[in-house]
Amino acid sequence: MSAFASDRHKLIEDILQEDEKIYVTQLAEKMRVTPETIRKDLAFLEKENRLTRVHGGAVKYVPVVQEPLFRKKMNVQLEAKRRIGKLASRYIQDGDTIMLDVGTTTYQLANALAGLQRLTIVTNSLAAAEIINKSLEAKVFDGKLVMLGGLSNPEQKSVSGAMTIQMLRHFQFDKVFLSCGGVTMTDIFDYDLEESLVSETVMNQGREIYLLVDSTKLNQTSFCRIGPMEKLDYVVCDAPMPREWQKSKQRTLKKWISP
Repeated sequence: MSAFASDRHKLIEDILQEDEKIYVTQLAEKMRVTPETIRKDLAFLEKENRLTRVHGGAVKYVPVVQEPLFRKKMNVQLEAKRRIGKLASRYIQDGDTIMLDVGTTTYQLANALAGLQRLTIVTNSLAAAEIINKSLEAKVFDGKLVMLGGLSNPEQKSVSGAMTIQMLRHFQFDKVFLSCGGVTMTDIFDYDLEESLVSETVMNQGREIYLLVDSTKLNQTSFCRIGPMEKLDYVVCDAPMPREWQKSKQRTLKKWISP
C-alpha cells in the first residue's frame, strides 16, 4: 500500500468520525482522485472492518450477522415482536389492502389482526398465510388472503423469485409492512437476495411503508441492501429512535412508533 493510499484511508476515517455518512463523489472531489479510487479505498477499509459500505458511500463499521432458521428466530425477542405486531395493527383500517412480507415480526402482526372488516392481505410468507387462514376461518376478522406464487424456501417459510415479483407488480397497496435483517441510519438490509428483491419491489407500490424492527437489529447490516431509509413512512420498534439517529433529522419519516 502506498503512503498516499494510507493517507487517504486515514482521512476517510477521520471524516467518518465527524459525519454520519461519507459519499464517494464528495471524497473524490476533496482528495482530487477518481471515484473508482475512492471505491477501492472503501473496499479495503471495509475488508479490515473499519467502515461499512452502503449505497453511494459508507457509514461507521457495523457487524454483519447471518440469518438463523425461521423456527429458531420465532422465539428470539418474542415479547418485543409481539408488542411491535400489536402496535402496527392499530394502523390498519377497515377496507385496507395490505402487504406483509416475510419475517417473524410481520408474523406477529398477522397474529394480532382482529375485528377488522373487508381487509385484503397479500403476502409471500407461508407462516403468516397459515395464521391468517386460521383467523379468517374462526372469523377473528373479515377479509381475504392473496398468497403470492414463487419459489419456496422451506427454512424461512417463504416464497420469492421472479414469479413473486411479477405478481406483485399487479398490486397497489394502502399499507406495506416490511421486516428486515438489519437497519442503519441510512439503509435497510436483509439476509436473502431473493427476499430483499421482493421487499424492494413492494416499497415502490404502497401509499404508506412501515418497517417493523426490534431493537436488536438497529445499527446492524446483513448481506443484501433492500433500500434507503428515506423510502419509509413509519418505523415500528420496541425502543425509541437511537439518539444519534435523531440528529440526522430523517425528513421523510413521518413517525417512529414505539411503546
